[in-house]
Amino acid sequence: MNIIIAGDGEVGFYLAKSLTELDHNITVVDPNSELLKRLEKETDLMTIAGSSTSPQILAEANVNDCDLFLAVLHDESINLMSCVLAKKLGAKKTVARISNAELLTPKHRDMFRSFGVDEMVCPERIAAKEITNLLNNSVATEFFDFSSGLLTMYLIHLEADSPVINKTVKELIQTYNTLQVRIVAILRNGTTIIPHIDTMFQEGDLAYLISRPNQLDSIKQVSGKHDIAIKKALIVGAGRIGRFAAQTLENKIQLTLFEESKARCEEAANLLNNTLIINGDATDIELLKEEGIQHTDAFISVTDSSETNVLTCLHARKLGVKRTIALVENTGFISLSQDIGIDTIINKKLITASYISRFIVKGDAVRSKWLSGTNAELMEFNVGKLAHATRHTIRELSLPQGATIGGIIRGSESILPTRDMQILPNDKVIVFALPKAMNQVARLFE
Repeated sequence: MNIIIAGDGEVGFYLAKSLTELDHNITVVDPNSELLKRLEKETDLMTIAGSSTSPQILAEANVNDCDLFLAVLHDESINLMSCVLAKKLGAKKTVARISNAELLTPKHRDMFRSFGVDEMVCPERIAAKEITNLLNNSVATEFFDFSSGLLTMYLIHLEADSPVINKTVKELIQTYNTLQVRIVAILRNGTTIIPHIDTMFQEGDLAYLISRPNQLDSIKQVSGKHDIAIKKALIVGAGRIGRFAAQTLENKIQLTLFEESKARCEEAANLLNNTLIINGDATDIELLKEEGIQHTDAFISVTDSSETNVLTCLHARKLGVKRTIALVENTGFISLSQDIGIDTIINKKLITASYISRFIVKGDAVRSKWLSGTNAELMEFNVGKLAHATRHTIRELSLPQGATIGGIIRGSESILPTRDMQILPNDKVIVFALPKAMNQVARLFE
């Protein structure tokens, strides 16, 4: 696939580096020549310094032969204009990163499609939705629904009191024989492990589980986790993510919003009705204590600074807050942040990559999720009527190293497959795979 990425910072840089592992022809257009020099040092991608709204620059990038055009600059107007131009000049599919969630209404989507913008992604809106979902599910560090919840991915941090520590996968299955989950991966010390029957769980592991509905009580039992009733929360940062999350949460729980910028406080005040807004520095521990942080159930830090978000979450944890969520934009901080005790990491690069990924792999991909702390992803595929996978059992498919099938959805039925099961036409299949294995797996379902 010929892909053009138009960016002006780390999101475009991250996408470009990630996609190099999938064997696509990638060209990066960026006005920042210094960033391009860094990219050229780390990859063998073609780079062009210039504006993606320039027809001449787009022609130089061979936009007329482009299968997928991604515009992920910080300025949504440039992204939209770039996609319109790219489409007119021959790009087959265009995707624009936006910040104004109002554009995601069906009316606006249809209008922009008529202009040539095929898809729009708002990472801030998705991040805010993830935050609100996580507060409703205090057991998992991360979770993601497939096919409207027929199957769900849970990321569980195994602490010292978990009953499965020092048990193998086989022992887990034997001990909890009614547990309807499939363990698709373990993240241990920064390494992604696809477990086999003799893999032993260790303290500190992050276990990725695929679960059928109504299994949350069983997951709590094996993980040693307990529900946390979130009645009071504090959000640090009144940027788009903080405001979007506050709008969803303020009528459900008692909410306080901290923001250092007076202008942002005023903007938030115009949008929010039931949120206490405080103009102050959340790194000021005494101020947090004055505002009752020790009585807060959840602390969410989503400022523009990853360092501030990590630091304030650690302070909150030390002061007794049960649930912490941090926006961490530096992907190098993700594993470290998880290791030092922050419950959940939100990252806009991973959110954008998750949205875009299904347009890149072969086959009919429905949904995808790039996973925090690892370069692997979960993807949901529609199985074609003549797909290779329908002619063999899962055991006979010879899945590539670094891939496993986590679940099957057949109509309204969710299935945790065995190796002797056969996939049928029109099934939906949930696959966990490292980047180099994903396209090979996808071909099985075409």
